[in-house]
Amino acid sequence: MATNQQRDYYADLGVKKTATAEEIRKAFRKLARKYHPDVNPGDKSAEEKFKKISEANDVLSDPKKRKIYDQVGFYSDNIDPATAEAYARGGGFGAGGFGGAPQGGAGGTHTYTQEVPFDFGGFDFNDFADQGASGGRRTSAGTGGFRDIFSNIFGGGGRTEAARHPEPGSDLEYQVNVGFWQAIRGTTMKLNVPHLVSCSTCHGSGYLESPGVCPECNGKGTITQKSGNMKFNVTCPRCGGSGKNRTVCNVCHGEGRVERTESLEVRIKAGTRDGQRIRIAGRGNAGTMGAPAGDLYIVIKVGDHPLFRREGDDIYLTVPVSITEAALGSKVEVPTIDGRALLKIPPGTASGQKLRLREKGVPSAVKEGQRGDEIVEIKIAAPAPRDERSKEILREYAKLNAEDPREELWKQVG
Repeated sequence: MATNQQRDYYADLGVKKTATAEEIRKAFRKLARKYHPDVNPGDKSAEEKFKKISEANDVLSDPKKRKIYDQVGFYSDNIDPATAEAYARGGGFGAGGFGGAPQGGAGGTHTYTQEVPFDFGGFDFNDFADQGASGGRRTSAGTGGFRDIFSNIFGGGGRTEAARHPEPGSDLEYQVNVGFWQAIRGTTMKLNVPHLVSCSTCHGSGYLESPGVCPECNGKGTITQKSGNMKFNVTCPRCGGSGKNRTVCNVCHGEGRVERTESLEVRIKAGTRDGQRIRIAGRGNAGTMGAPAGDLYIVIKVGDHPLFRREGDDIYLTVPVSITEAALGSKVEVPTIDGRALLKIPPGTASGQKLRLREKGVPSAVKEGQRGDEIVEIKIAAPAPRDERSKEILREYAKLNAEDPREELWKQVG
């Protein structure tokens, strides 16, 4: 909602300026029942009255909107709360006072009038802010200078121009699922990536130029808007201050960019890790008004394997061995990512013990010539004797080796 005409919303609802939120709500409901179009079909005056009280209620029932209205004298969605606060601190006259000016009266009293129209066309508000009533003290940026106040009210001025400056394109992330073996051995993948590209119709400007001057501002680059009895020159919204005859691009609708899906090939290096990011420069979203494009980051998601488990460049797996192999020691064949390899089992190897095969892991994608290791966890398979002779041998073994494997456990119980 943008309200440039000064109206007394409190008078519209028939309440005082000190009215509570509940009093405002009750007043509006009472008037709404009286002037609602359904109650007064075909009555234009009742319809206009209903619109006025609805507008008044919309502002006064919202604490933030009401505060701005009380500080500035009218409400607009373009008014920043901090700007309204700054204006009020700088001498605003409360509700209905933005366009008024104090006049000296008899006996030292002051009255407020809105009879004299002001035309600030061509006025440099920066100069006004620099040489204010504070004895020449300069108003710092962002503290509510008059240029900011008026540009906030009307949506024009310096802030609109700033929004039209070229901005670099944003970066994009695109997750790619890569198989376990593809990540280890490397591969090339074809991807279809949607992103924003510069509009080829308007060359990224967002508009198309035609012969002649802007029909809205007649080539001046500014238009005049009113607030009560005050007039302000603001940047022309049609031409952006250029004064040229231009229209919004019918392809990108003024954005300067359109979405497009492009195909590209991505090389996945051997040894690429899960979560690794591959940067492709300049393949993110296009910038505005010719600014450089962002980058595209390919995020790798590596799949699992039913046997091998990968951590960094190391490969982990569990290998079962017999009780005799673990007790007496042996050499067993184990699988690796390169095929079979011999693993030496030292005598007395316990279940859960980890043995290392040097440089049998994944080739490093970042350190040329280096490889990880394969970590083999031993799992002792308990025998299941199927005949009396096997059982007799195990009983004989138990007699000869009578140590209690749980002895240390009971010592730690305390």
